Amino acid sequence: MSLRKSHELHQRRFSRNLGVGLTLAAFIVIIFGLTIVKVSGTDFNMATQEVQN
Repeated sequence: MSLRKSHELHQRRFSRNLGVGLTLAAFIVIIFGLTIVKVSGTDFNMATQEVQN
């Protein structure tokens, strides 16, 4: 365990990594939500065109 004070560079790097991590987590949540909506089977009853003979 180090007793030295961490450098200012490490603090900036941590905040940048935290921002990237939160952005990645938000992207994953959005993709997961879209997947759940698509798989849930909610049909919007799209108009079907019948072939008239």
